[in-house]
Amino acid sequence: MEDYEVYTLPNGIRIAHKQMPHTQIAHCGIMLDIGSRDEQPQQQGLAHFWEHMAFKGTEKRKSYHIITRLENIGGELNAYTTKEKVCFHASVLDAHFEKATELLADITFHSIFPEKQIERERGVILEEMAMYYDSPEDAIQDDFDELVFPNHALGGNILGTTETVGSFRREDLQQFIAQNYDTSRIVFASVSKLPFKQVVKVAEKYFREVPAQHSARQRKKPTDYVPRQTRVERPITQAQCAIGRPAYGLTDPRRLPFFMLVNLLGGPGMNSRLNLNLREKYGLVYSIDASYTPYLDTGFLGIYFGTDPKKVDKAQSLIGKELKRLREQPLTTLQLHQTKEQLIGQLAMAEESNNSFMLMMAKSLLDIDRVEALNDIFNDIKSVTAGQLQSLAQEVFDESQFSSLTFVPEK
Repeated sequence: MEDYEVYTLPNGIRIAHKQMPHTQIAHCGIMLDIGSRDEQPQQQGLAHFWEHMAFKGTEKRKSYHIITRLENIGGELNAYTTKEKVCFHASVLDAHFEKATELLADITFHSIFPEKQIERERGVILEEMAMYYDSPEDAIQDDFDELVFPNHALGGNILGTTETVGSFRREDLQQFIAQNYDTSRIVFASVSKLPFKQVVKVAEKYFREVPAQHSARQRKKPTDYVPRQTRVERPITQAQCAIGRPAYGLTDPRRLPFFMLVNLLGGPGMNSRLNLNLREKYGLVYSIDASYTPYLDTGFLGIYFGTDPKKVDKAQSLIGKELKRLREQPLTTLQLHQTKEQLIGQLAMAEESNNSFMLMMAKSLLDIDRVEALNDIFNDIKSVTAGQLQSLAQEVFDESQFSSLTFVPEK
């Protein structure tokens, strides 16, 4: 990570690049610091709608030409929307880097949102919403956000509601972008074997003329959290359960040790405490995981699992015992060492993906104005003590402050 370079254009857009000499693929993307949390209630789902509509026509291209531009040369064009970001990105052979950059600039800054395409894409998104609703393990995560962040856009579904999506017009997209668009909060990131000077030259060609624009937007921190326990009947056979609460934000110094603690509790490793207990020891679940998502000014801790409806109480009791164990028993020297080594290994393997690194680089520059060197992160992990982890567990793993949402089969 130490050898990434950044150049800022006069309009505020930053160009970030990491040169990787032993690859033939160029990964690049434009990330904007705009997400679903920036929507007003009547705009819910508009950031995601914009992501879709960016592919539906620009000042010089129709939808077909956007879709096939990179596919015809073996490349990929994609996009995604999160609570705080919208990103358009591409992967191509490095010989086609300029084509990818030009296309990304075109769909990001020159989309025209044709009215006919809006009607068509509205139907596509409504089908996407129906697909998620029919998948209870996905739907519960979206619904649980609303429980943890009530009366706040962070609690809203990124896809929106059938009412809001059904109401969007071209002027709504234009107004939303105008309200939130800020060229100083845009990063174009790339990873390839191309030299930085060449990347900057290409990026300048397509981004330099983008007019500078600044937004007076102020993000509002969620403040209305009160623990709530909710059960909802759904036409399902397996119960789905979500447990969690707000947690630390992006700039909180406790973020990294807390991430380590959550990774120990229910991370992707099969040796996580929740997996060893609920799946391996008792056979109550097929999968269970704990996740921690930090946002600008708050964070989210969630634990998810599915089980037989008759075993929900037993599963929740076992989760409570694991939380209590972390509150009351500090890790041994060996346990602490293994926890650190596991996280270091996971992070090192994640960096092996050049595309993932490119996206992480853009997000880090927007969130904390730098890309943390991997060795610095490793050193921070190595400095965490058992006492720190226990203190965090005592503070956040207080079950009286947890909310829960359970989907149960209809009677």
